[in-house]
Amino acid sequence: MLHFQIDVSAGIPVYRQILDQIKYYIASGTLKPGDRLPSIRELAQTLAINPTTVVRVYADLEHEGVIEMQHGRGAFVTARSFRMTPAQRERKIHELARRLVVEAAQMGAPASQVLRAVEDELEELREPGEAEQPLRLPRLARAS
Repeated sequence: MLHFQIDVSAGIPVYRQILDQIKYYIASGTLKPGDRLPSIRELAQTLAINPTTVVRVYADLEHEGVIEMQHGRGAFVTARSFRMTPAQRERKIHELARRLVVEAAQMGAPASQVLRAVEDELEELREPGEAEQPLRLPRLARAS
């Protein structure tokens, strides 16, 4: 099951957060060509959002060639979808870390608190005995 972290206070439109997260799942190989995405209704209900938002996400992804909509069957990852290289992943992780550090600095948080928060989040997502394995996101969630 896919995990979507939606933060309504992030200043980023919900549809954009979902769109980016689906792309990350594809780029990381979590979603592979031929994999079926949740139905529009299922994803909207799970995330407690308007189904029109999911329709927009899927339409944008289809327009970009990332997914293919099959009438009556659902949305599927295409064979043309993008796979992230290790260098691209490294750049994106640094970009995300930079955003975290800047926001924490704006709040006046000490570096030790930021590092502890990151370590806590990593520990929560890590499977027992998996020190250097890819993180596994256990469930769909919506942050409020």
